Parts: sequence; C-alpha cells; structure tokens
Amino acid sequence: MKYLIFLLLSVFVISCGNKTQGNTDVEKAKPLMRVLKKHQATVNVKPVFLKEVENWQELKEIDSFFVKFREISPNEALSNALELRDLVKSLKDSVTPTLFDTPSFKTRVNILYNECLRLADLTLISAIKATEINKQVDKTIDAFSAVNTKINTILTKKKFEDEIDVKIDYIGLDTTKIDSVSRKTINLRSKEKLLDKDNLEEIYKERQQQL
Repeated sequence: MKYLIFLLLSVFVISCGNKTQGNTDVEKAKPLMRVLKKHQATVNVKPVFLKEVENWQELKEIDSFFVKFREISPNEALSNALELRDLVKSLKDSVTPTLFDTPSFKTRVNILYNECLRLADLTLISAIKATEINKQVDKTIDAFSAVNTKINTILTKKKFEDEIDVKIDYIGLDTTKIDSVSRKTINLRSKEKLLDKDNLEEIYKERQQQL
C-alpha cells in the first residue's frame, strides 16, 4: 500500500513538472511572436518604367501593401496574410496587360500566389513558431520581387527594340537568330523610316515645282 501511494505521488509530481515546462515553453514563444523582424525590401519596378504600369491597379496595391512587411512581427504578418492573399488573387484573376500576357510572367504570379496561400495557412496552426513565419514572409517577398524583376526585364527588352532604327539588310544580321517579336519590331521601325523618307521626297518635289 505504501509503495502504491508513493508511485501515485511520483506520477503526479512528474505530470505537474511536464505541464509547468510546457507552459514555460509557450510563454517563451509568445514574446517572439511580437518581436519586429526586418525583411529585405521587394525589388521595385524601375522608375523609368513606372509610366508603363501606372494604370495597373492590382499591381500597385500589392506593391504598396508589401511596404508594411519590411519590418513586421510574426503576429502582424499573420494578421495581414489573408488580405495579402486576396490582393494577389485579384492580380492573378485580373486582365493582364498584353505586353505581360506571357506564360513566363503568369508562372511568376502563380508562384507568388502559392507563397501567399502558404503564409495564410500558417494562421490556422496554433503552435506555429515565429521563425517559421519569418521564413515564409521572406519567401513571399522574394516571389513578388521575381514578378517585378520580370516586369523590368520585359520593359527593358521593349525599350531596346523601340530604339532600334536600322535596317537588317544593311548590317548583316542573321535573321534566323532573331525571335519573332524582335524581327517584327525591327521591320516596323524600318518601314516607318522608309515612309518618312518618301514623305520628305514628295515635299521636296512639290517645293521644286513651285520654284
């Protein structure tokens, strides 16, 4: 009987000890959820290209929303996760400007949306750690940076093509190595140049006749 009582007391003491340790671990975790964490700022659309996307409202709203993630606590990140997810979904479902309506750009938007979904899912996990939230915030920021980087790449290529003012025949380019978009742009620029030249010649002839 004495041994039975001793055994029960031992189990009770151990149980209380484990419960106390568990409560201590939870208390330690709570302050970390409120600690501000600095994250790398997202890559922005280059200033020279801002006019090209000034009417893209969905993109602008996401860009503005990400500012608050530059320095944010895990708790705040979770509080904003659902709204961020909805903003990115609006971008994903909206009509994409023709210039960016490409598989590669859509892939980057889909990756961003998936990362936002993962961040939103963390709100459902009661025992989630602050480090896990911070890591997912970084992944989400990187995904949006990839979207803006792709925008910069597309617009840089467009700017380069718009500045081309030569005829392929005169510079010996191998046209088989030029993609269809570039070839079309070069041909269009060449055609415009020839039309301008013809117009100048007509004006010159008219003036000569008037003399």
